[in-house]
Amino acid sequence: MTAATTTTPGLASRLVNAILGIKPLADLAKHQARQMMIKRAERIGVPWTQEVKTLQARDWTQELAQVQNPQISYPEYYLRPFHAYEDGNLSWQSALELEVAASTVHAGIWPEAGAKGDAKLRQSYHDILKAQISPQPQEILDLACAVGLSTFTLQEIYPQSQITGLDLSPYFLAVANYRAQQRQAHINWLHAAAESTGLPDASFDLVSIFLMCHELPQSATRKIFTEMQRVLRPGGHLAIMDMNPQSEIYKKMPPYILTLLKSTEPYLDQYFALDIEQTLVEAGFQAPTITSNTPRHRTIIAQVSG
Repeated sequence: MTAATTTTPGLASRLVNAILGIKPLADLAKHQARQMMIKRAERIGVPWTQEVKTLQARDWTQELAQVQNPQISYPEYYLRPFHAYEDGNLSWQSALELEVAASTVHAGIWPEAGAKGDAKLRQSYHDILKAQISPQPQEILDLACAVGLSTFTLQEIYPQSQITGLDLSPYFLAVANYRAQQRQAHINWLHAAAESTGLPDASFDLVSIFLMCHELPQSATRKIFTEMQRVLRPGGHLAIMDMNPQSEIYKKMPPYILTLLKSTEPYLDQYFALDIEQTLVEAGFQAPTITSNTPRHRTIIAQVSG
């Protein structure tokens, strides 16, 4: 049995996909989504414009040179426009705006949390990790670490562990490298593809994936899970925090908002249709546990046999 697409998009999704198949309309939707995000940020007290302006004023040459792998080959799916950026994650703009974007997007999870919603989201995930994973992992891989927000949180939770942050965007890693220097944090940054990391077999106790799977086609997800099974030690854990397709919030989302969301997330239909439990089992993991950690997110923990 394979974990192929098990459902087809509903009528609303098909209409949205048809709209987004018309480039001028897709561009308009992405523009509207971006403007909505920036306005919301400023309204809730996230200084989007000023923070980005400050980062743009820096010379990033040194940080980029320290992390970039010039030999890397980017998979086709990673070269598509993404998150309202024409160059997707392979741009300075997306890297310099990621921190304020995370604060803005996650401010809506709990109305009372406001701009602290991002920190609360990460805490909800790590509370589950601490409750379900024992003993404490000594070697941790933060997959798709982006600018290091998830990596630094892991380091706070597991201060005695050695942590590697891996991402496919050198621009994200340059910002992560800069933030690590500010924090005097010792992180091993790795510019590599998650499907083929080049890391040794059985070298980690925990692999953490925070908000990556919804950004992937199903074929890439399967390859990545197989690769993570390879780099984990027997008894090691794969932990995934991501959108919950079963959430009533997504099921009841108005078509206009769905259009804006899908304009920035080209693989969302594939993610929502993926049987992630079966996919993990096929990759060599034991049947995972799935726990809701917010009204619209879930945490999945799967263990390698051994």
